[in-house]
Amino acid sequence: MELKPGYKQTEVRAIPADWKVVLLDSVARRGSGHTPDKKHPEYWDGDIKWISLKDSDRLDALYIEETAAKITPAGIANSSATMYPAGTVVLSRDAGVGKSAIMKADMAVSQHFMAWQCSPSLDNHFLYYWLQAEKAEFERIAMGNTIKTIGLPYFKKLCVPLPHCDEQRTIAGALGNVDALLGALTQLIAKKRNLKQAAMQQLLTGNKRLPGFTGQWELKLLGDAGTCLRGVSYNGDSDLSAHDTDHTTRLLRANNVRDATVVTSDVQFVNIARVSSNQMLRKDDILICMANGSKALVGKAGRFTVNDGYQYTFGAFMGCFRTNSLASNSNFVFYLFQTGRYRNYINNLLAGSSINNLRPSSIESLGFLFPSIAEQTAIAAVLTDMDAELAALEQRRAKTRALKRGMMQELLTGRIRLV
Repeated sequence: MELKPGYKQTEVRAIPADWKVVLLDSVARRGSGHTPDKKHPEYWDGDIKWISLKDSDRLDALYIEETAAKITPAGIANSSATMYPAGTVVLSRDAGVGKSAIMKADMAVSQHFMAWQCSPSLDNHFLYYWLQAEKAEFERIAMGNTIKTIGLPYFKKLCVPLPHCDEQRTIAGALGNVDALLGALTQLIAKKRNLKQAAMQQLLTGNKRLPGFTGQWELKLLGDAGTCLRGVSYNGDSDLSAHDTDHTTRLLRANNVRDATVVTSDVQFVNIARVSSNQMLRKDDILICMANGSKALVGKAGRFTVNDGYQYTFGAFMGCFRTNSLASNSNFVFYLFQTGRYRNYINNLLAGSSINNLRPSSIESLGFLFPSIAEQTAIAAVLTDMDAELAALEQRRAKTRALKRGMMQELLTGRIRLV
């Protein structure tokens, strides 16, 4: 490919002619860390924040402010751990390979992290965003069967493109503005989720009534509102195909229930002869994980609203609750499956059992308060509107993340210049 005027080809990539490519070690002091001996309690639970693999979820958010564990000055003195000043850029080279952050305060790190203290010629926020842009490459070159890791020699040879400091700061500032928008959207989504949870607690228990509705609610079993069906039993060797055929239907499993919705990525294709007509999913069926090695996943439920032209069924470790429209509103019943009361029921059913398995009768025997169908419909409409607002915000956040990825690709390579 022909280079644009004003650009040059380097070992990293094509960059502007006035940028340089340098060893990261030449513009930042590289270090790592250590884990103090856990046999010495005096090394632990101090005031020194210590970044470890337990902090993986705190990374990739620009700054890291808190850590899961803290150590003492004695832990530093009697190990190879080192204190790093606020502003140091850290990168996970083991589990969670490629995750990074900037220290908001003085901290130490475990041996699973690299730490760079930037010189005046390298802006730490620019380095953070460059590391973020390279995450896929870090994941690609990581080695290991159980835990992927990047060896220390790799970082000794790591090169970075280096624009002038003013341009570094301008690039980092533009990306920081997008991060600020993402942070505001994430906070707003969390707030809206909390408001929805509070609304569910009030509306689904009758503690708060919608205008125009009176009358007593009635305690009913879910079996009075519909039927729970168990999924398809099949032979994994002979009944599954690698793709859709004239003799298969799509089969959903526990991994297809995410955040109370049904997703159709990673489906299986099962011999349709194994599937009864009742086991074909219908709009607004509630798909339930009935058995799983993880007790926490048993009982998770999602509403089936897929309309892509394919027929779907569900596996033997799954269940489906099908609401009787003459007895209850299907959306109201779905929201009952998202309540703390439902989760507590499931936990009580599984308590003391070594088998994480629900029966259809287990679901049908759960009791809830039900108002009239008209009030159920009105309550479900309020909660559905809240879900739609959340979905719109999450879609906006996803688009903003995509915008940020595109900006990183353009700005950190100099394809788009801001100065």
